[in-house]
Amino acid sequence: MAEDGRGEEKAVDVVAVKKPKQGGFRTMPFILANDFCDRLANVGFSSNLITYLTLQLHLPLVDASNTLTNFHGTANLTPLVGGLIADSFAGRFWTITFGSVIYQLGMVFLTLSAALPSLRPPPCAKHAADCQRASSSQIAVLYASLLFTSIGTGGTHPCIMAFGADQLELDAGARGRRGRKGPKWSFFNLYFFGIELAKLTAVTVIVYIQENVGWGWGLGVPTIAMFAAVVAFVSGYSMYVKMPPAGSPLVRLAQVAAAAFKKRKAVMPEPSRLYEDKVLDAGISTTGRLLHTDQLKFFDKAAIITDGDVLPSGEPKLWRLSTVHRVEELKSILRMLPIWAAGILLVTSASHNSSFAIQQARTMDRDITPHFKIPPASMLIFTNLAMLLTLAFYDRVLVRVLRRFTGHPNGITHLQRAGVGMTIAMLANAVAAVVESRRKSVAAASGMLDAPKGSSLPISVFWLVPQYAIHGVADAFMDVGRMEFLYDQAPESMRSTAAALYWLTMSIGSYLGTLLVTIIHAKTQRSGQWLQDNLNRAKLDSYYWLVFGLQGLNLIYYFVCVRYYTFKPLETVKPEEELELYRGNGNEGDGKKGGTLK
Repeated sequence: MAEDGRGEEKAVDVVAVKKPKQGGFRTMPFILANDFCDRLANVGFSSNLITYLTLQLHLPLVDASNTLTNFHGTANLTPLVGGLIADSFAGRFWTITFGSVIYQLGMVFLTLSAALPSLRPPPCAKHAADCQRASSSQIAVLYASLLFTSIGTGGTHPCIMAFGADQLELDAGARGRRGRKGPKWSFFNLYFFGIELAKLTAVTVIVYIQENVGWGWGLGVPTIAMFAAVVAFVSGYSMYVKMPPAGSPLVRLAQVAAAAFKKRKAVMPEPSRLYEDKVLDAGISTTGRLLHTDQLKFFDKAAIITDGDVLPSGEPKLWRLSTVHRVEELKSILRMLPIWAAGILLVTSASHNSSFAIQQARTMDRDITPHFKIPPASMLIFTNLAMLLTLAFYDRVLVRVLRRFTGHPNGITHLQRAGVGMTIAMLANAVAAVVESRRKSVAAASGMLDAPKGSSLPISVFWLVPQYAIHGVADAFMDVGRMEFLYDQAPESMRSTAAALYWLTMSIGSYLGTLLVTIIHAKTQRSGQWLQDNLNRAKLDSYYWLVFGLQGLNLIYYFVCVRYYTFKPLETVKPEEELELYRGNGNEGDGKKGGTLK
């Protein structure tokens, strides 16, 4: 499938192949079970990590918040390395397997750090003003555990989605099922639906165990779940389609850049005279080669044929000469980057849901019954529920309604879907600021501005539900839209790397959240700290309004990027060996015929 200027999906014809004996929907239970248990383990400890850091290790709020965002940043940075390893030489199956094992080791160490008294400070006396902070060696054990889980995440997160798509042949436009109506649930909706189910289980069952049974069991259960994930995934080995790696995509991109630089003074010929080689590109263009575009023309010089570019055997010297397809691979990645970057601030704006918002909930009335209080971290359930309901409503109802007006098979395009999510995310922070102002006013009116830790203000924790729920609705539009965009517009041989870009957004956004909190904490010390351990004296509402303003600027930037984005042109082979060219360059119905294949 490809998109035209309106983002419309165009059906493409491909060479018919025999139905493979491997792959298909029968592999989904093994793959999705792995992902479900993986996310259950990940969210099961990370969603309530702020509580563990502040109440068990006795870290100050700002230090705990920065530890959390730094962990999220590292855990979402390693998928870029994992994606490159999978695409270059290891393949997706083995990258997922080894990543899962390393993640399992990290979870075991983390569980031991919570279960063994020697690896954590002594409990804090009730209503004590100061508690003994965790020692440097105890913090080191925690960091080592988090590092292992971060490395393991690098193997699973960038590959599991692309590996699942390989089984369903989504990247080949549903090859072998030409003309059939697609399933009502897209793979990406199903993928994110499963993730949210895992999160929902984690923030209810796992968090309840942590708060009411103990952290040893609270981290032990996710560890057991991760072991189940590894077993479930490996047990389906014989049924999987295992796409062979196509070589390092970074090397190919570097070869194009190097060749273009060497020929920077060369005179550009007509595009039809640029170098192409169907045989050379066969392994990285099974669904069709990328065709020449007029953007970023400097890199076209890599495809100019000059003396000394070809070996006597007829093979090109790849550091001197690249095909048009390889040049367009680099162009496709570069064109995607501005839109990709717009997602960074969205991660920053939502990072406080796992830190400050949970600490807000701890100061509020959490009583559900006389004998049960909702754990602060379980407030994330409203984000998960909102996202689950929105995904179902979008796929079953909204798509059908929007399709009548837009004519688009999915109702709206990937980029439009992400833009809607970004707009809704702004509303979440505005609501958060208003609710925090209300919470502080209740604290002042009740004379509890300096209430000791553990005290509850006479305001219900359910005041926080709107901001959590709105974030969930935003994620249902934004996260799926961004992932679909990256997968659809990335070169075929860089699917895992494209998925890693999604997680890299999470990484940079988390690090930016750390930087933002650190700067605000330092700059507001004289005028009254915005972010301090006593939230009743802090100015957290001002922080929310600042993030709201930054999101507004980011949204304008995103709209400008979308306005000038050019979709990749893809060549597809019909059974009659004709060449059909689809260009998504903003020209409605621009389906053109090209020349013959070389």
